[in-house]
Order: sequence, then structure tokens, then C-alpha cells
Amino acid sequence: MACLLLVAVLAGFAVSLSGATDHIVGANHGWNPNINYSLWSGNQTFYVGDLISFRYQKGTYNVFEVNETGYDNCTMAGVAGNWTSGKDFIPLDESRRYYFICGNGLCQAGMKVAITVHPLPQNATKSHGGDAAERDAASAATALPGTAWLAALAVAAAAAVLAP
Repeated sequence: MACLLLVAVLAGFAVSLSGATDHIVGANHGWNPNINYSLWSGNQTFYVGDLISFRYQKGTYNVFEVNETGYDNCTMAGVAGNWTSGKDFIPLDESRRYYFICGNGLCQAGMKVAITVHPLPQNATKSHGGDAAERDAASAATALPGTAWLAALAVAAAAAVLAP
């Protein structure tokens, strides 16, 4: 039984290292006013199948997907989505330009971000293909901090199985 647990945990860890990248808007700054989200998004590469996630204090901020006019003018023009959980995970399911703003009047204070989502390369897999080594390393680097507890659990499970 413990061996089965170990296999399940290790399989979960392996799956988390491949697959979509979760781009956390603003990194450790989160979704807050007076942050340069253009600089942040310019340092990211988004692919179809990735996620963009917004982290903020629930009830204080929110996220709206709007069209380019809504983005440029900080209005609700072309609203395509609205998120309010404080931990919003938004799938990027098509290759196009996406525009997100805070609808609580803070768009003018910089709470807006525009991103371009690229199609997966021809030979891509779910882990983005292309230069596989580079993408796998980037995916692993992104995934590791959030899954460190899973690695620790796997080590503990292995120790329990192997203990006399």
C-alpha cells in the first residue's frame, strides 16, 4: 500500500513538471496598483495551453478581460470575462492578444496587462516543445517552488517504504 502511495506521489510530481506554465501576474508583487505590468509581461513567453493567474486580496481588486479599446481607455469595452476570487487561474486557450484590467477603478493606476499568446511550435508537446531542453528547464524552474511540498512528501513516503 505504501509503495502504491509512493508511485502515485511521484507520478503527480512528474506530471506537474511537464505541461502548461502558470504565469503569475506581477510575480511576487501580485496584482496591485503602481506596478509596471508591461515590464513583467515583456519578460514572459506565453503559449497556447498556458495559464495566467492573478493573485490579490479578494474583495479589494478583480480582473476583467476586455478588448483593446477597453484596455487603452480603462473601460469595460468588450468584456469577455470577470474574475473575483483573489486566486484567478485563466487558461490561455488560443493564440491571440489578451487584455486584462482591474475593474475597480484602478486601471489608471497601472492595474492592467496585455499579453500575446503564441501558438505551440509544429513539433510541440504539451510541455511546449520547440527547444525541449530550454522549455523543460523553464517549466521545471517554474513548477518546483509550488511543488516542493510534493517532493518532500515523496521523499518521506520513500523513506517509509524503505525503512526496516
